[in-house]
Amino acid sequence: MSNQPADTPAGALSFRQLRLFEAIGDFRSVRRASEGCGLSQPAVTQALAKLEEQIGAVLVDRRASGSYLNELGEIFHARVKRFFDQTERAVIATGAAATAAAAKPIVNRLTRSQVRTLVGAIEHGSFEAAAKGLGISSASVQRAARDLEGNLRVSLFYRTAAGMLVSPAGARFGQQMKLASQEIELGIDELEAVRGGASRQIVIGAMPFGGSVLLASALDDFLRMHPQADIKIVSDSTAEMAKNLRAGDVDLVVGLLPEMHAEELTSEAFAETPYLVVVRRGHPLTVKDGVTIEDLVACDWIIGTHGSSRRRCFERIFAGRQGPQAQIATCATPVIRRLLERSDRVTLMTTYELQYADGRLRSLPFAPIGQAPSIGVTMRSNWLPTRLHADFIALVRNHVHMVNGRRHLRVVG
Repeated sequence: MSNQPADTPAGALSFRQLRLFEAIGDFRSVRRASEGCGLSQPAVTQALAKLEEQIGAVLVDRRASGSYLNELGEIFHARVKRFFDQTERAVIATGAAATAAAAKPIVNRLTRSQVRTLVGAIEHGSFEAAAKGLGISSASVQRAARDLEGNLRVSLFYRTAAGMLVSPAGARFGQQMKLASQEIELGIDELEAVRGGASRQIVIGAMPFGGSVLLASALDDFLRMHPQADIKIVSDSTAEMAKNLRAGDVDLVVGLLPEMHAEELTSEAFAETPYLVVVRRGHPLTVKDGVTIEDLVACDWIIGTHGSSRRRCFERIFAGRQGPQAQIATCATPVIRRLLERSDRVTLMTTYELQYADGRLRSLPFAPIGQAPSIGVTMRSNWLPTRLHADFIALVRNHVHMVNGRRHLRVVG
């Protein structure tokens, strides 16, 4: 997801409005919120009214005993609190503060324009390009950058012959703020969903091998459940998919779980899906009762790309010996199927993938291959899914478990 444009509901809300709304929810009173924020009661009331107008929803019920969040208010308040919690963590990570208490006054000085400028400079590559992309003057970009550094008292930019660029510390802070700001987008999306409106686009990553198959088998059911859903599917290498997930450009990733341990990511395994040695129907090796390693060495293989679990499995099978010829390395399942059907090549496929081969491919009677991968979903560790996301994950989980009842998958957990 990109930098929030100022003309969207999420992008138009100021951090000041969000702070005041958080205080109203915490104190359950406009008066007490105004006292806590050091503002007049009319100023807080006016800020709340403008926020509700921009979002298009009443969030607070006014009563004689106080001001209380209604159902929509509770939903949005939870997202706003997550936004400020993540923002405080981001400030601490820069070294500008050591504790949440010390970070809070710094966070209170941050503005939407400062953060938008930083994220814009990261996404566009320079101040000049950011000014053009954001539709503001270079002077405004530079002023916002100076104000941001002044608030944090941490260097976020550096000057080069090509102009001002974002430092590594600035890039990390900008990335964290981009993810934090998505909480506001998600909050508004949840309000729309409750009211039966159209949802914001959800972006789903399909892991190489398994991800596309799993998505194709589940999407129709999901769209029948949520006909208003707007879905974008992204497919890339495992490394790029993990990068996009960390950056918040992808909401979640389905398919074979990556063999990696990253603090920022977490995975839920739905089922183990062991690898099988797969060939076309009628392949010369299919007449044998048992296929040996020597038989496989003599074959021409299609292997996974570097870094994929399939490639690592292939290398484990032939570890310590001269491996077979493998001229083609790809993660494109349609290409692999086409190549197998028209030749005597061999590849590795999971049990989940093989069941969607329409009987044109079959597995060979080779010894069981250890370290079976799992199929499931990978998310950011601190991500809170919307109802739409949660429904999609539940549907995919149920679909895999249903398939497990008919096939050779092994349910995990």
